[in-house]
This record gives sequence, structure tokens and C-alpha cells, in this order.
Amino acid sequence: MIGYREDDQKLLESLRRSVAKALDRKRRLGQYAVVWKDGKSVYIGPNPPKAKEPTRSDTERH
Repeated sequence: MIGYREDDQKLLESLRRSVAKALDRKRRLGQYAVVWKDGKSVYIGPNPPKAKEPTRSDTERH
């Protein structure tokens, strides 16, 4: 990667390995995960929670 120092690259690779390991563990345990995709959070994997209708308290601003 252009502009990254060697230490930065090592840190980035370590983070990628950690995330891959965590996602693989969730997959093997049959759990879902929440990831960021196309500017929004999405569930991946089996048995994600059901979407709920927003309640008034969900949409009110304080």
C-alpha cells in the first residue's frame, strides 16, 4: 500500500486477521454478525434478529 509505513502495515494485517478469526468463530458457532456494508449495518450469518417496527420512542429526539 502506498504511503503506509511498515509498522502501519503490520498493524492493519493484525486487525484483519483478528476480524477474520472472530467472524469464522461466529460462523462455526452458528451465530450471526453485524458488519458495515454500503454505508449501513447489516446482519450476516444464520438467525439474525427480526426487524422491528420503529416505536415512537425510537423516532423521538430529545
